Amino acid sequence: MAGSWVQAVTSITKARIVELLEPYAEQSEDISRRLPELAPKFSAYLDLLVRWNARTNLTSIRDPDEIVRRHFGESIYTATILEAGVAPASTLLDFGSGAGLPGLPIQICFPELDICLAESQGKKAAFLRETIRELDLPTEVWARRVEDMPPLRMFSVAALRAVDRMTDALQSASTRVEAGGALVALGNDDVAIPPGWCITKSHAIPESDRRFVHIFHRAS
Repeated sequence: MAGSWVQAVTSITKARIVELLEPYAEQSEDISRRLPELAPKFSAYLDLLVRWNARTNLTSIRDPDEIVRRHFGESIYTATILEAGVAPASTLLDFGSGAGLPGLPIQICFPELDICLAESQGKKAAFLRETIRELDLPTEVWARRVEDMPPLRMFSVAALRAVDRMTDALQSASTRVEAGGALVALGNDDVAIPPGWCITKSHAIPESDRRFVHIFHRAS
């Protein structure tokens, strides 16, 4: 089964990847324009994700087109929101990064951004390190619990997607957001608001009925 899946992935051309990602990037003229030059990195990322997923549970999605849409597309849409200044970022914490989402696609779009992928599971952290090496990205991997970071380590944005116990995770992530910073949660329309925070805006993700990028700021 794994072999047939890998074969399916290698049949996806870079032009097809660009086509699948265009609806998620169209809010940003810059990212839309650069998609063809970014496609090789997304193609390599996809191949790595497929190979590792055969032995490590990184994603339950098996269809390559859906991996590109759901995983890469949603993350790129988040990048367009950050670029628009809704949640200005200079440093970004991807809390419970898993397969590197949304952090790695955002890093591919913005290599100058200082991004830390926090993933305490050893096999997933190993996947992240190999992907960063293969894609030649400047991304950091924190392979321990976020709570173990130095007390003064803070970020302008903390982003979460598909993490267990999202409500608790949002509360933990909020302690790593610097003054004036933002929490970003990718999820359905039932995301709970952490105490002391308020939703600034919820952006409907393209090609989805119930998926949103929720932006939280501290309540005044």
